[in-house]
Amino acid sequence: MKTKVSFYKYCPDPFIMIKTALTFLLFAINTVAWSQSAFDRMTNEKMQKILYREAEEVKGQPGNWQFKFRERRVYIITDQDMNRMRIISPIIEEKELKEKDMKLLLEANFDKALDAKYSLFDGILWASFTHPLGELGVEQLKDAMKQVTELVNNYGTTYTSTSLVFGGGEN
Repeated sequence: MKTKVSFYKYCPDPFIMIKTALTFLLFAINTVAWSQSAFDRMTNEKMQKILYREAEEVKGQPGNWQFKFRERRVYIITDQDMNRMRIISPIIEEKELKEKDMKLLLEANFDKALDAKYSLFDGILWASFTHPLGELGVEQLKDAMKQVTELVNNYGTTYTSTSLVFGGGEN
């Protein structure tokens, strides 16, 4: 003789089961809708179109550009095979930095420079932003370019990349 299993034994309220199923379904749909598909991935070709639309005096080739953005000289270097990109803009030569500046820059990188950071390379202080290339969105790219130029502009004063500041550093 077979034992009959009652649905109500496991779920006494069918509305709870329906609500749970609908919540899961909405979560799954939302996740798919917000995830970046392979068709939405940032490429050098997409980035170049954005640069020609948003910047001035764009020079270079896919994967290596220089241009003017908000009156600043900016460079973008990408590597599609490694899925990386970097936006950089020079600030001053390293030899012009004072010892106290180094501490201020490190503190700013913690709470005032958000996605863009201060970096030293090859004797130059740079404002820089790095990100996986394929996962970079159009609005993220435009915001990153703004943050990099804001860091350059705010060097020596507020050291901020946006009006948003985390924490409460003393610099």
